[in-house]
Amino acid sequence: MITLDRLINVLGGYGARWQAGTADRSTELRSVVLPEVVDGRTMPGDVLLAVGASSQAEALDWATAAGAVVVLTRAAGRAVAAIGDIAVVVIDSAMSWSEFAAVVYGLVLEGRETDSGRGPTDLFALADSLSGAVGGAVVIEDRQSRVLAFSRGQQDADPARAATILARQAPPDVRARLEAAGVFAHLSVSDEPLFVPADPGAGLTGRMVVAARAGRDPLGSVWVATPRALAGEERRALADGAHTVALHLLRSRASADLERQVESELVIRLLEAPADSATLASRLGLPPSALRVVALRAQDGGERHAALLQTFELATAGFGWSRPSRSALADTTVYTVLAADEAAIARAWVTALLTALPRQLTVHAGISAPATATDLAVARSEADECLALHEGTGVADPPAYDESWNDVVLQRLKTAAGVGRRPHRGAVSELRAHDAAHGTAYVGTLRAWLQEHGDPVRTALRLGVHENTVRYRIRRMSELTDLQLDDADKRFAMMIELAVRD
Repeated sequence: MITLDRLINVLGGYGARWQAGTADRSTELRSVVLPEVVDGRTMPGDVLLAVGASSQAEALDWATAAGAVVVLTRAAGRAVAAIGDIAVVVIDSAMSWSEFAAVVYGLVLEGRETDSGRGPTDLFALADSLSGAVGGAVVIEDRQSRVLAFSRGQQDADPARAATILARQAPPDVRARLEAAGVFAHLSVSDEPLFVPADPGAGLTGRMVVAARAGRDPLGSVWVATPRALAGEERRALADGAHTVALHLLRSRASADLERQVESELVIRLLEAPADSATLASRLGLPPSALRVVALRAQDGGERHAALLQTFELATAGFGWSRPSRSALADTTVYTVLAADEAAIARAWVTALLTALPRQLTVHAGISAPATATDLAVARSEADECLALHEGTGVADPPAYDESWNDVVLQRLKTAAGVGRRPHRGAVSELRAHDAAHGTAYVGTLRAWLQEHGDPVRTALRLGVHENTVRYRIRRMSELTDLQLDDADKRFAMMIELAVRD
């Protein structure tokens, strides 16, 4: 059941804004009504769509008569005084009432029918109906050109249609030809159907395509296989069908946004290690086996916000019961809790995510060590440190804490050295200054000698010199500075300084 608070938060993404009213935001909403009187009785409901209200005062009168908790109105301007406990939400003029009604009805009455839950199953029936009206095979795609539904009819079907359905998206060569022909540029700005002529090289017999749009927001597209441009009734049927598809996609996206919000809140709670961690993990459908936290950041050039939202949307897409992960968006990071004993499983999940994201995005990731549900707060910190390591070093594969804890420790020390007081005197600093002034290689020799535990033979092999050269250099370094190589604490301190300075 959706609450008033969730309704207002989700509708905010569609251009609506709360303006006034003291209604309890935890109130559960169960019904949606229009201002209507039947047999002398005002139809009651929790959410009133004030269609046709000339002012907020009139909208509030209707809401009071219906016993509504919240009224949605297009009448903006100054709020009416003494509104009381009815929440007033003003909607964006760019969206039609029919489009906004689809969102609200989807949230309040059909919230379980989403692309992160069961999915918009009725889109297939809609594709069949539209195919019959226009006389061609239909494919419905989302705004990333992924196939959502297709008709059973095969009128004028061609190899490109078969490949698109099998791959769940248009093959790269087909998409490249369509993009070169200006098809996607047309869809981004126009609601008019467009005819794409036959292209035998791409396996296309011809297409009619139209954008499915809500207000200014493109939600997807409808494609019809046809060797000729549709006209008359068929063209009108395609345009009307695209509007109906947009309403379905709008409702589905709104419900998916709601489920993402719920999922995100539960994951964030789980990452804070509450007393009911096991219960929360069960509610999220996470198995009782080992879990890992994956922290991700994305950016598109200098733009971070849109890239982060794309990453979060993709991480939470798919059927909830089959998706192996649960994700949350917190500040500048997407956190994903994933059932994975091995780091390779988590890396494979990250790779699959990157493959589906636009190529121009830059994504960094960090993976925690395996943890139980009660230890996920610690796992989150591990993932954060591995993410910082990935961002700082630029290594190809996202680091996992159980494999890269030593690099994480050194990263911590480097960070501390960067903000604190670095030693400007002492054995290492003095040898570094001598190397700079005289072209010697004493610092590199000292590092190799420490790494090889003082063995001159292995140190010589590491450096590619004779072992007597190593012995000479060590003796000469001891003359230049107070090395004290027989002191274990001094050796340890020098190893740390060498690690954090280079």
